[in-house]
Amino acid sequence: MTDPTPDRPIQPAAIQIPADLAGARVLVTGGAGFIGSHLVDELLARGAAHVRVLDNLVNGSRDNLAHHADNPATSLVVGDVRDDAARTTALEQIDIVYHLACLGVRHSLHDPVENHSVNAGGTLDLLIAAKERDVQRFVYVSTSEVFGTAQYAPMDERHPTWPETVYGGSKLAGEAYARAFFRTYGMDTVVVRPFNTYGPRSHFEGDSGEVLPRTIVRLQAGHRPVIFGDGEQTRDFMHVSDTAAALALLARVPAAAGLTLNLGSGSEITVNVLCATVAEAVGRPDLRPEYLEDRPGDVRRLLGDPGQMRTLTGFRPRVGFDDGVADLVEWFGRHQATTSSIDRVAERNWLTPEVV
Repeated sequence: MTDPTPDRPIQPAAIQIPADLAGARVLVTGGAGFIGSHLVDELLARGAAHVRVLDNLVNGSRDNLAHHADNPATSLVVGDVRDDAARTTALEQIDIVYHLACLGVRHSLHDPVENHSVNAGGTLDLLIAAKERDVQRFVYVSTSEVFGTAQYAPMDERHPTWPETVYGGSKLAGEAYARAFFRTYGMDTVVVRPFNTYGPRSHFEGDSGEVLPRTIVRLQAGHRPVIFGDGEQTRDFMHVSDTAAALALLARVPAAAGLTLNLGSGSEITVNVLCATVAEAVGRPDLRPEYLEDRPGDVRRLLGDPGQMRTLTGFRPRVGFDDGVADLVEWFGRHQATTSSIDRVAERNWLTPEVV
């Protein structure tokens, strides 16, 4: 068995990527969520025989899958990844698992115990159940938050992992479990670390709300954007259509077994530039940001090195940041009632819900 060190050399000549997923039965945990629902779309477009979603609908929504409601090639199991009965139903006759179900970074600041239980404990439970059913591949979708702030950039897979939050720690624990199942049991696992994904269906509300959609909703409602700290924090943004396409490529690449892979654009954007770009796209450049105190556990710099993923699959992002922001602004304009949406934006969304 090959040693699955995160930076194991990849030999491009040995890589073969199947053109489609014909015949594959795939489970996507968290598949009613933002990234998960786009992954469902991509897997179906690539010919998967059936895509089943396991989601407790805490952060996900049936609306994200509504366009598949009459598609016999999809099904939804409503349940928690930690629940034995839900896992048993979800894993029946499944070939490939994509595990995205988790609670987010701001949630971990006000409920670290629940965050750990879902993200770390739920991953271990699912790995055990998937191993017992001899799934062909288990793709664990982690996060760049496992790195913490960049100690050097761009950050490759060997970059030290010093997470700033329980969320980052719990996702790192999930990574370790996935790698351990490869080493100990020979289970075909792949760990993928997306950096900052944005696009249609992204969250602006509650403790799931992210900076880009929150900023769009505020500006569309005529409110100034909010920046915590000086706005010089950087992030590596990728449009969700690109993230989903890259994830789908990993379903059947033999050379990916045991690897840990970054999934980013390889470019960084400050929060200040992000706000200015959104303001131009919304048509409200006059609304200048309001600067507030630093956000606890905030990562200062993220810039991924996507070289391993590119070598393995040939994948390169297709959507530039300006075009992606314009697309998201247009989507929010069609899908959100601005007056009601602004009431659901919790700027200090790391606080317990009753005191936000």
